[in-house]
Amino acid sequence: MQMQIPLIQDEKTNSSWSRKERQKWFLSLLCGTCLIYATRTSVPLLMPIISKEKQWSKPDSGVILSSFFWGYTLTQVASGYISDRIGGQKILLISALGWSMTTFFMPGVIELVSKSDSSVLLVATVRMINGAFQGMHFPSMISLISQRMHETERASFFSLLTSGSALGTLLTGSLGSYLLENYNWVIVFQTLGGMSLAWTLLLSYHTLPIKEKTASIKSATNYTLPWLKLLKKPPFWSCVIGHACQNNCFFVLLSWMPMYFHDTFPEVKGWVVNMVPWLSMLPCTFFGKALSEKIIKAGYSITVTRKIIETICFLTEIISLLFLAKVETFQSAIICLAFIIGGSGFHNNAIAVNPSDLAPKHSGSVFGLMNTVGAIPGFLGVYFSGYILHVTRSWPVVFIFIAIIDALGCIIYLLFGSGQAII
Repeated sequence: MQMQIPLIQDEKTNSSWSRKERQKWFLSLLCGTCLIYATRTSVPLLMPIISKEKQWSKPDSGVILSSFFWGYTLTQVASGYISDRIGGQKILLISALGWSMTTFFMPGVIELVSKSDSSVLLVATVRMINGAFQGMHFPSMISLISQRMHETERASFFSLLTSGSALGTLLTGSLGSYLLENYNWVIVFQTLGGMSLAWTLLLSYHTLPIKEKTASIKSATNYTLPWLKLLKKPPFWSCVIGHACQNNCFFVLLSWMPMYFHDTFPEVKGWVVNMVPWLSMLPCTFFGKALSEKIIKAGYSITVTRKIIETICFLTEIISLLFLAKVETFQSAIICLAFIIGGSGFHNNAIAVNPSDLAPKHSGSVFGLMNTVGAIPGFLGVYFSGYILHVTRSWPVVFIFIAIIDALGCIIYLLFGSGQAII
């Protein structure tokens, strides 16, 4: 991270990753992002089976699914701020150890408390702890990138890493579905948790230097973030609100999509449902990156570029959600969901990288704050969707509700969004 003192600034420049280091960190962080999403989506995948076995209602399932995001919001700001001070790689390792272990031991927790009257709350608590550790991943990662890469390369590097979320969901949809159909839900948790623990050990052994470079140590005592100045800026709040609205769509579908297909098209194979729609996200992320670069090369500003790409995201999701509310066939539902999830790939090249535009020296802290508010739909939207289903028993009502929230986020970002540094 660039600091205010020229000497430290020079030292930070010297501590930038070499080409070989960039490649090593990219592969490592991509694997980590893949696994963090694989473990995150394991619960939505398994919830129809577990809830039936444990006789949990839709609201009970909603509590467990949404509890993840209660923890997810708690650690975003603090982890981003601390990462900016002491180094993102340290927080990244702590995060990985926490969410890997809680995933691996989740079956034991569920079996241990299943006979208790408060079993739902106890499982939700462990799920919340898992979310708290996962909440540290992205702020520490974007902080690390800001500390070790040139400013012009950060947004592109980070947007490509976010494609790991699609790979992780595909891993759950393919491997997770296979293990579920041929073994049981316990094996799914243990396999994904074991893979995550193995990656954590690899991260610790191969990519974390024992001795920190002096720039990281010196910068820790000089780091300050102008919070009040940041909070007074409309571009920051447009970024936050737009991110929250898009996350509402992403998190609700991420959590409830397996249940939707289980209720609406019970005859369909689980691996198709949990894998096929997510195939669209990776190419859309790369296409969004290429389109962003082309628009900028054509002479348009970063602000205009971010707004165009984010508008593509929102319009794609809104139109597809409205179609999804009316579909009657499995094939049509899969196509609509593929377009919706593909829209998230454009979001990864717009609002998701906007903190690096707005606050290049404080991107970890700003991303953490943005993602904290952005995670609120994770528990409110996911829980409220479960409540809507319980009351109306209507999936179209849920989809229309998501589309309205998306439209709100699109309008606000178009009005107040910016790609220029504000602090």
